[in-house]
Amino acid sequence: MATIRDIAERAQVSISTVSRVLNYDETLSVNAATKKRIFEIAEELEYRGKNQKKRKRRLSLLLINYYSLEGEVEDPYYLSVRIAIERRAAELGCRLVSISEKDEFRVSGIDGVICLGTFGTEELKRIDELERPTIFVDSNPNYDKYDSIVFDLRRETRRILDYLWEKGHRRIGFIGGNDMEGPGTFAETDKRTLEYRAFMEEKKEEGVSYERIGAFTSRMGFRLMNELMALPEPPTAVFVANDSLAVGCLNAISRAGKRCPEDFSIVGFNDIPTAKYMVPPLTTMRLYMDFMGERAVDLLSDRILTKRELPVQVTLPAKLMIRESVKDLTADSSL
Repeated sequence: MATIRDIAERAQVSISTVSRVLNYDETLSVNAATKKRIFEIAEELEYRGKNQKKRKRRLSLLLINYYSLEGEVEDPYYLSVRIAIERRAAELGCRLVSISEKDEFRVSGIDGVICLGTFGTEELKRIDELERPTIFVDSNPNYDKYDSIVFDLRRETRRILDYLWEKGHRRIGFIGGNDMEGPGTFAETDKRTLEYRAFMEEKKEEGVSYERIGAFTSRMGFRLMNELMALPEPPTAVFVANDSLAVGCLNAISRAGKRCPEDFSIVGFNDIPTAKYMVPPLTTMRLYMDFMGERAVDLLSDRILTKRELPVQVTLPAKLMIRESVKDLTADSSL
Protein backbone atom coordinates (compact mmCIF):
# COMPACT_ATOMS: atom_id res chain seq x y z
CA MET A 1 0.00 0.00 0.00
CA ALA A 2 1.28 3.46 -0.93
CA THR A 3 2.54 5.75 1.82
CA ILE A 4 2.89 9.50 2.20
CA ARG A 5 6.62 9.04 1.64
CA ASP A 6 5.94 7.41 -1.75
CA ILE A 7 3.79 10.35 -2.79
CA ALA A 8 6.38 12.86 -1.57
CA GLU A 9 9.14 11.19 -3.58
CA ARG A 10 7.05 11.17 -6.75
CA ALA A 11 5.92 14.77 -6.28
CA GLN A 12 9.40 15.91 -5.21
CA VAL A 13 8.09 17.69 -2.13
CA SER A 14 8.45 17.10 1.59
CA ILE A 15 6.50 14.46 3.50
CA SER A 16 5.07 17.26 5.64
CA THR A 17 3.72 19.06 2.57
CA VAL A 18 2.01 15.90 1.30
CA SER A 19 0.48 15.21 4.70
CA ARG A 20 -0.86 18.74 5.06
CA VAL A 21 -2.29 18.81 1.53
CA LEU A 22 -4.07 15.46 1.94
CA ASN A 23 -5.44 16.60 5.29
CA TYR A 24 -6.71 19.84 3.74
CA ASP A 25 -4.60 22.13 5.92
CA GLU A 26 -5.85 25.60 4.92
CA THR A 27 -2.87 27.28 6.61
CA LEU A 28 -0.45 25.64 4.19
CA SER A 29 1.06 28.01 1.63
CA VAL A 30 1.57 25.95 -1.52
CA ASN A 31 0.62 26.69 -5.12
CA ALA A 32 -2.36 25.07 -6.85
CA ALA A 33 -0.17 23.13 -9.29
CA THR A 34 1.64 21.37 -6.44
CA LYS A 35 -1.64 20.50 -4.72
CA LYS A 36 -3.00 19.17 -7.98
CA ARG A 37 0.09 17.01 -8.55
CA ILE A 38 -0.13 15.57 -5.02
CA PHE A 39 -3.82 14.69 -5.42
CA GLU A 40 -3.16 13.09 -8.83
CA ILE A 41 -0.27 10.98 -7.51
CA ALA A 42 -2.29 9.96 -4.44
CA GLU A 43 -5.10 8.73 -6.67
CA GLU A 44 -2.70 7.00 -9.06
CA LEU A 45 -0.98 5.16 -6.19
CA GLU A 46 -4.37 4.38 -4.58
CA TYR A 47 -3.27 6.01 -1.35
CA ARG A 48 -5.47 5.36 1.67
CA GLY A 49 -5.37 7.34 4.92
CA LYS A 50 -5.07 5.92 8.39
CA ASN A 51 -8.53 6.78 9.69
CA GLN A 52 -9.32 3.11 10.08
CA LYS A 53 -6.67 2.73 12.78
CA LYS A 54 -8.40 5.42 14.84
CA ARG A 55 -11.74 3.67 14.78
CA LYS A 56 -12.85 2.06 18.05
CA ARG A 57 -16.27 1.03 16.80
CA ARG A 58 -18.03 0.42 13.54
CA LEU A 59 -19.57 3.58 12.12
CA SER A 60 -22.99 3.59 10.48
CA LEU A 61 -23.40 6.11 7.67
CA LEU A 62 -26.45 7.20 5.68
CA LEU A 63 -25.92 8.00 1.99
CA ILE A 64 -28.68 10.16 0.49
CA ASN A 65 -28.58 10.18 -3.32
CA TYR A 66 -30.08 13.02 -5.32
CA TYR A 67 -29.84 11.02 -8.56
CA SER A 68 -32.00 7.96 -9.22
CA LEU A 69 -30.51 4.79 -10.68
CA GLU A 70 -31.95 5.79 -14.05
CA GLY A 71 -30.28 9.18 -13.76
CA GLU A 72 -26.94 7.55 -12.96
CA VAL A 73 -27.17 5.53 -16.17
CA GLU A 74 -27.70 8.73 -18.18
CA ASP A 75 -24.95 10.63 -16.37
CA PRO A 76 -22.26 8.32 -14.87
CA TYR A 77 -20.63 11.19 -12.93
CA TYR A 78 -22.67 10.56 -9.79
CA LEU A 79 -22.48 6.81 -10.32
CA SER A 80 -18.68 6.98 -10.16
CA VAL A 81 -18.76 9.10 -6.99
CA ARG A 82 -21.32 6.82 -5.33
CA ILE A 83 -19.31 3.69 -6.08
CA ALA A 84 -16.21 5.35 -4.61
CA ILE A 85 -18.16 6.23 -1.45
CA GLU A 86 -19.39 2.66 -1.10
CA ARG A 87 -15.92 1.23 -1.70
CA ARG A 88 -14.24 3.51 0.83
CA ALA A 89 -16.91 2.86 3.45
CA ALA A 90 -16.36 -0.88 3.01
CA GLU A 91 -12.58 -0.45 3.34
CA LEU A 92 -13.06 1.40 6.63
CA GLY A 93 -15.50 -1.18 7.93
CA CYS A 94 -18.42 1.24 7.94
CA ARG A 95 -22.04 0.20 7.63
CA LEU A 96 -23.52 2.21 4.76
CA VAL A 97 -27.24 2.62 4.17
CA SER A 98 -28.02 4.07 0.73
CA ILE A 99 -31.36 5.76 -0.02
CA SER A 100 -32.90 8.20 -2.51
CA GLU A 101 -33.73 11.77 -1.55
CA LYS A 102 -37.39 10.81 -2.08
CA ASP A 103 -37.26 8.03 0.53
CA GLU A 104 -38.02 8.37 4.22
CA PHE A 105 -34.96 9.47 6.18
CA ARG A 106 -34.42 7.11 9.10
CA VAL A 107 -31.53 7.79 11.47
CA SER A 108 -31.84 5.04 14.04
CA GLY A 109 -28.27 3.92 14.74
CA ILE A 110 -26.84 6.34 12.13
CA ASP A 111 -23.65 8.24 13.07
CA GLY A 112 -23.35 10.53 10.06
CA VAL A 113 -24.85 11.50 6.71
CA ILE A 114 -23.39 11.83 3.21
CA CYS A 115 -25.51 13.89 0.80
CA LEU A 116 -24.58 13.25 -2.84
CA GLY A 117 -25.81 15.88 -5.28
CA THR A 118 -27.82 19.07 -4.91
CA PHE A 119 -30.99 19.19 -2.86
CA GLY A 120 -34.09 21.36 -2.77
CA THR A 121 -35.58 23.27 0.13
CA GLU A 122 -37.77 20.48 1.50
CA GLU A 123 -35.00 17.87 1.33
CA LEU A 124 -32.57 20.23 3.06
CA LYS A 125 -35.05 20.77 5.86
CA ARG A 126 -35.35 17.02 6.33
CA ILE A 127 -31.56 16.61 6.30
CA ASP A 128 -31.17 19.37 8.88
CA GLU A 129 -33.71 17.67 11.14
CA LEU A 130 -31.57 14.53 11.24
CA GLU A 131 -29.13 16.37 13.53
CA ARG A 132 -26.17 14.22 12.52
CA PRO A 133 -22.67 15.14 11.30
CA THR A 134 -23.18 15.72 7.57
CA ILE A 135 -21.06 16.18 4.47
CA PHE A 136 -22.35 17.39 1.11
CA VAL A 137 -20.65 16.02 -1.98
CA ASP A 138 -20.73 18.27 -5.07
CA SER A 139 -22.66 21.06 -3.32
CA ASN A 140 -23.00 22.85 0.01
CA PRO A 141 -26.14 24.71 1.10
CA ASN A 142 -24.59 26.00 4.35
CA TYR A 143 -20.85 26.61 4.63
CA ASP A 144 -21.15 27.49 8.31
CA LYS A 145 -22.61 24.12 9.25
CA TYR A 146 -21.75 21.31 6.85
CA ASP A 147 -18.55 19.79 5.54
CA SER A 148 -18.35 19.75 1.75
CA ILE A 149 -16.17 18.50 -1.07
CA VAL A 150 -16.63 20.06 -4.50
CA PHE A 151 -15.01 21.06 -7.76
CA ASP A 152 -14.78 24.72 -8.76
CA LEU A 153 -17.02 24.57 -11.82
CA ARG A 154 -16.58 28.22 -12.75
CA ARG A 155 -12.79 28.03 -12.62
CA GLU A 156 -12.65 24.87 -14.73
CA THR A 157 -15.17 26.26 -17.21
CA ARG A 158 -12.99 29.35 -17.64
CA ARG A 159 -9.99 27.13 -18.37
CA ILE A 160 -11.90 25.35 -21.14
CA LEU A 161 -13.14 28.58 -22.71
CA ASP A 162 -9.65 30.11 -22.54
CA TYR A 163 -8.32 27.02 -24.29
CA LEU A 164 -10.85 27.30 -27.12
CA TRP A 165 -10.13 31.01 -27.46
CA GLU A 166 -6.40 30.34 -27.68
CA LYS A 167 -7.12 27.86 -30.48
CA GLY A 168 -8.71 30.66 -32.49
CA HIS A 169 -12.39 29.96 -31.83
CA ARG A 170 -14.60 33.03 -31.52
CA ARG A 171 -18.03 31.55 -32.21
CA ILE A 172 -18.13 29.33 -29.12
CA GLY A 173 -21.36 27.54 -28.30
CA PHE A 174 -22.48 26.06 -25.00
CA ILE A 175 -24.77 23.13 -24.20
CA GLY A 176 -25.58 22.88 -20.51
CA GLY A 177 -28.17 21.75 -18.04
CA ASN A 178 -30.27 23.21 -15.27
CA ASP A 179 -28.81 22.93 -11.78
CA MET A 180 -30.40 23.34 -8.35
CA GLU A 181 -27.16 24.27 -6.65
CA GLY A 182 -27.58 26.94 -4.04
CA PRO A 183 -29.54 27.48 -0.84
CA GLY A 184 -32.29 25.01 -1.58
CA THR A 185 -33.57 26.71 -4.72
CA PHE A 186 -34.55 24.59 -7.69
CA ALA A 187 -33.63 25.61 -11.22
CA GLU A 188 -30.84 27.92 -10.09
CA THR A 189 -28.54 28.58 -13.02
CA ASP A 190 -25.64 26.15 -13.31
CA LYS A 191 -22.21 27.64 -12.60
CA ARG A 192 -20.87 26.53 -15.98
CA THR A 193 -23.66 28.49 -17.67
CA LEU A 194 -22.89 31.57 -15.59
CA GLU A 195 -19.20 31.42 -16.44
CA TYR A 196 -19.91 30.94 -20.15
CA ARG A 197 -22.10 34.04 -20.16
CA ALA A 198 -19.49 36.05 -18.26
CA PHE A 199 -16.75 34.93 -20.64
CA MET A 200 -18.68 35.82 -23.78
CA GLU A 201 -19.61 39.19 -22.29
CA GLU A 202 -15.97 39.92 -21.49
CA LYS A 203 -14.97 39.02 -25.03
CA LYS A 204 -17.82 41.14 -26.41
CA GLU A 205 -19.01 38.20 -28.47
CA GLU A 206 -22.67 37.58 -29.30
CA GLY A 207 -22.78 34.23 -27.55
CA VAL A 208 -26.36 34.22 -26.29
CA SER A 209 -27.68 32.69 -29.52
CA TYR A 210 -25.15 29.88 -29.12
CA GLU A 211 -26.38 28.85 -25.67
CA ARG A 212 -28.64 25.81 -25.31
CA ILE A 213 -29.89 24.37 -22.00
CA GLY A 214 -31.56 21.01 -21.37
CA ALA A 215 -31.25 17.77 -19.42
CA PHE A 216 -27.83 16.20 -18.84
CA THR A 217 -28.44 13.31 -21.28
CA SER A 218 -27.00 12.13 -24.59
CA ARG A 219 -30.45 12.45 -26.22
CA MET A 220 -30.56 16.11 -25.24
CA GLY A 221 -27.03 16.63 -26.53
CA PHE A 222 -28.09 15.19 -29.90
CA ARG A 223 -31.11 17.50 -30.16
CA LEU A 224 -29.37 20.67 -29.03
CA MET A 225 -26.32 20.11 -31.22
CA ASN A 226 -28.63 19.79 -34.22
CA GLU A 227 -30.17 23.14 -33.27
CA LEU A 228 -26.75 24.80 -33.18
CA MET A 229 -25.65 23.27 -36.48
CA ALA A 230 -28.85 24.54 -38.14
CA LEU A 231 -28.04 28.18 -37.35
CA PRO A 232 -27.16 30.42 -40.33
CA GLU A 233 -23.75 30.98 -38.77
CA PRO A 234 -23.15 28.04 -36.42
CA PRO A 235 -20.45 27.97 -33.74
CA THR A 236 -17.06 26.54 -34.67
CA ALA A 237 -16.67 25.01 -31.20
CA VAL A 238 -19.10 23.88 -28.52
CA PHE A 239 -18.35 23.47 -24.82
CA VAL A 240 -20.61 20.77 -23.40
CA ALA A 241 -21.40 20.61 -19.66
CA ASN A 242 -20.87 16.86 -19.35
CA ASP A 243 -19.58 13.94 -21.39
CA SER A 244 -23.01 12.33 -21.75
CA LEU A 245 -24.17 15.43 -23.61
CA ALA A 246 -20.98 15.26 -25.67
CA VAL A 247 -21.84 11.72 -26.82
CA GLY A 248 -25.07 13.07 -28.29
CA CYS A 249 -23.25 15.99 -29.89
CA LEU A 250 -20.75 13.73 -31.63
CA ASN A 251 -23.58 11.53 -32.86
CA ALA A 252 -25.43 14.54 -34.25
CA ILE A 253 -22.33 15.76 -36.07
CA SER A 254 -21.75 12.34 -37.62
CA ARG A 255 -25.37 11.88 -38.72
CA ALA A 256 -25.34 15.31 -40.34
CA GLY A 257 -22.46 14.19 -42.53
CA LYS A 258 -20.05 16.48 -40.71
CA ARG A 259 -16.83 15.72 -38.86
CA CYS A 260 -15.35 16.54 -35.50
CA PRO A 261 -13.06 18.46 -35.21
CA GLU A 262 -12.82 19.40 -38.90
CA ASP A 263 -16.28 20.99 -38.96
CA PHE A 264 -17.16 21.35 -35.27
CA SER A 265 -14.92 21.17 -32.21
CA ILE A 266 -16.32 19.67 -29.01
CA VAL A 267 -15.06 19.88 -25.40
CA GLY A 268 -16.74 17.84 -22.67
CA PHE A 269 -16.70 17.82 -18.89
CA ASN A 270 -16.06 15.00 -16.34
CA ASP A 271 -13.82 12.65 -18.41
CA ILE A 272 -15.95 9.53 -18.09
CA PRO A 273 -14.06 6.26 -18.78
CA THR A 274 -15.29 6.05 -22.39
CA ALA A 275 -14.24 9.61 -23.30
CA LYS A 276 -10.81 8.59 -24.59
CA TYR A 277 -12.40 5.91 -26.79
CA MET A 278 -14.91 8.18 -28.52
CA VAL A 279 -14.44 9.07 -32.19
CA PRO A 280 -12.54 11.30 -32.06
CA PRO A 281 -11.09 10.92 -28.55
CA LEU A 282 -12.82 13.63 -26.51
CA THR A 283 -11.03 16.64 -25.08
CA THR A 284 -12.63 17.08 -21.67
CA MET A 285 -12.08 18.27 -18.11
CA ARG A 286 -11.11 15.40 -15.84
CA LEU A 287 -12.79 15.47 -12.44
CA TYR A 288 -11.33 13.13 -9.84
CA MET A 289 -14.61 11.44 -8.95
CA ASP A 290 -13.08 8.46 -7.15
CA PHE A 291 -10.98 10.72 -4.97
CA MET A 292 -14.00 12.90 -4.23
CA GLY A 293 -16.07 9.96 -3.01
CA GLU A 294 -13.28 8.45 -0.93
CA ARG A 295 -12.33 11.70 0.76
CA ALA A 296 -15.97 12.42 1.58
CA VAL A 297 -16.09 9.26 3.69
CA ASP A 298 -12.75 10.15 5.30
CA LEU A 299 -13.87 13.68 6.21
CA LEU A 300 -17.17 12.52 7.68
CA SER A 301 -15.47 9.75 9.66
CA ASP A 302 -12.97 12.26 11.00
CA ARG A 303 -15.72 14.65 12.09
CA ILE A 304 -17.60 11.88 13.88
CA LEU A 305 -14.57 10.38 15.62
CA THR A 306 -12.92 13.63 16.66
CA LYS A 307 -16.21 15.43 17.38
CA ARG A 308 -14.93 18.29 15.26
CA GLU A 309 -17.18 21.35 15.42
CA LEU A 310 -15.78 23.53 12.64
CA PRO A 311 -16.89 22.54 9.11
CA VAL A 312 -14.27 21.80 6.46
CA GLN A 313 -14.69 22.88 2.84
CA VAL A 314 -12.56 21.09 0.24
CA THR A 315 -12.20 22.19 -3.38
CA LEU A 316 -10.53 19.56 -5.54
CA PRO A 317 -8.38 20.27 -8.60
CA ALA A 318 -9.26 19.15 -12.12
CA LYS A 319 -7.21 18.50 -15.25
CA LEU A 320 -7.92 19.42 -18.87
CA MET A 321 -7.40 16.27 -20.94
CA ILE A 322 -6.41 17.49 -24.39
CA ARG A 323 -7.18 14.82 -26.99
CA GLU A 324 -8.39 15.12 -30.59
CA SER A 325 -11.80 16.81 -30.64
CA VAL A 326 -10.66 20.45 -30.96
CA LYS A 327 -9.37 22.04 -34.16
CA ASP A 328 -6.63 24.65 -33.95
CA LEU A 329 -7.95 27.49 -36.10
CA THR A 330 -4.78 29.53 -35.62
CA ALA A 331 -3.00 26.95 -37.76
CA ASP A 332 -5.65 27.10 -40.50
CA SER A 333 -4.61 29.74 -43.02
CA SER A 334 -7.89 29.41 -44.88
CA LEU A 335 -9.81 31.15 -42.04
